[in-house]
Amino acid sequence: MEETTNPIVPIISLKNIDVYQKKLMILHDVTLTINKGEFVYLIGKTGTGKSSILKLLIADEKAHGEHAEIVGFDLKKIKSKQIPFLRRKLGIIFQDYQLLAEKTIFENLDNVLKALGCKSKDERYERVMKALDMVGLSTKHFKYPHQVSGGEQQAVCIARALLNDPELIIADEPTGNLDPITSEEIFQIFHHINKKGTTVLIATHDFMMIDKFPSRSLLIEDGKILDSGL
Repeated sequence: MEETTNPIVPIISLKNIDVYQKKLMILHDVTLTINKGEFVYLIGKTGTGKSSILKLLIADEKAHGEHAEIVGFDLKKIKSKQIPFLRRKLGIIFQDYQLLAEKTIFENLDNVLKALGCKSKDERYERVMKALDMVGLSTKHFKYPHQVSGGEQQAVCIARALLNDPELIIADEPTGNLDPITSEEIFQIFHHINKKGTTVLIATHDFMMIDKFPSRSLLIEDGKILDSGL
């Protein structure tokens, strides 16, 4: 009996794209492909363009060049009214937690589902608790952000990103404010999510974590992207 292999399906595809930071071009002719199910690091020194590439991918910056596609959306042709639908397919995580201090952890996530139009209180409860369980925080849903550690606040942000069962997680320096032990816990969560089938792209300069959790890396250096090919 022949083994069946999963087809290789690109989830991000850039071809000859110029990347801008405000109006300054910082990367020229970027070409890369990330396939569904991959775990990829985007690495490079501060100011090399990591965050700018991520902004392009979430349609915060306009795509200039031959071809740019993510989760089925053409970034060159995307209209402003389509951007919220693109972002519903993404889980976006930044270094700044952006949690509402006056709301509990549960309420922070519940508010997101309300904003997305989920009217069923029972469904919202199930989805919030499922997301919190994935990051090991279901028993702390009643606490406020200031009552948990920085690592746990970042884990809440990961749970928030998981609420919509995203096809792709995009994280920008998610452990930038965290100590090494807490950083390792966060990276373990990301890898656990990836093993369940979600594609993960992390911009980071945390080389200690990359050594602990090796995977394909895209290095930005001298205006070019070098692919480790792992």
